[in-house]
Amino acid sequence: MNEETHSEVYAELAGVGPYGVRPGHALITMVEPHPGHEYAYNRWYEDDHYYAGAMAMPWMYAGRRWVAPRDLQLLRYPEKSAVAQPVTAGCYLSAYWITEGRYADHMKWTVAINKRLHRDGRVHQRRTHVFTAFQDHEATVYRDGAAGPRDHHALDHPYAGLVLEVVDAQSTEQRGELLEWLCSRHLPKRLAGSRAAMVTVFRPMPLPGDRMTYVKQVEGVETRLTLLWFLEADPRECWEPTFRGLDGEVEKAGLGRVELVAPFVPTIPGTDRYVDLLR
Repeated sequence: MNEETHSEVYAELAGVGPYGVRPGHALITMVEPHPGHEYAYNRWYEDDHYYAGAMAMPWMYAGRRWVAPRDLQLLRYPEKSAVAQPVTAGCYLSAYWITEGRYADHMKWTVAINKRLHRDGRVHQRRTHVFTAFQDHEATVYRDGAAGPRDHHALDHPYAGLVLEVVDAQSTEQRGELLEWLCSRHLPKRLAGSRAAMVTVFRPMPLPGDRMTYVKQVEGVETRLTLLWFLEADPRECWEPTFRGLDGEVEKAGLGRVELVAPFVPTIPGTDRYVDLLR
C-alpha cells in the first residue's frame, strides 16, 4: 500500500457512483493572455495545464482548445457585451466534458489540485479569465438527427470550428421558456442545411467559495444559457447566413438578449500556430 497516494481507495471509488458517458456537465473557459505573454501562456497551457489542471482529473473525460485570431475576434457581436469587455477579449477557449452526476466529486478534486498547482508555481498568472464557468447540460440539438457524432463525441471529433453563443433570459422564470424556444424552433431552423452539426446548450453554475481568487464568480447563473455550435467548416466560410442576426431573432421573440456570439478555430496541439495572429 502506498500511503502517499492512498491507492487502496481507488478500488473502492471505481465501484460506486455514476459512470456513464453523457456530458452531464462542462467547464467552458474563455481566457485572454496579457499582451506580450501570448507564447508563454500558450506553451504553459498546452504543455502543462491542459493535462495537470484538467484532463488528468477524475470524471473530466474529454477536452479541446480553440483560438480566435484577430479576424475572427472582429466578427464578434454585440459590441456592448455583458460577457466580454471589449467584445474582442478572450482569444482562447477551452471546453471540457464531465460525466453526468460527477460534478461534486470533480469539483472537490479540481479545487484541491489547483491550489496545489498554485503553491508549486505551476499557474501562469499573466492572463485574465473573461468567461469561466462550470455548466450543467440542458440539451443538445442535432442537424441530422440520429446520424453523425453524438454530443459526447463533440470534443474528439475533428470539427473545423466552434461558435460560442451566450444568451440571457429576461428573468429567472423565463429561462425555461427561452430554452424551449431555442431547442424546438430557433436552433433546428438555423441548423437545417448549415455547416453546423450540433449545438450543445448549458446553464452556468456558481463557482465554489474556495475557488482560486483570480477566477471571478460566475454572473447570470439564474438567467443565462451557454451554447456551443460545432462546425464542419471554418467559421469564416459559414458566418453568413448561420450566425448573422442571432441577436435580432432572440430579441424579436421577446425572451432575452444575446450577449456574445464568438467564432473560434481549433488549436493545433503542441504548436504555436495562430499565436502571432492574435493582435
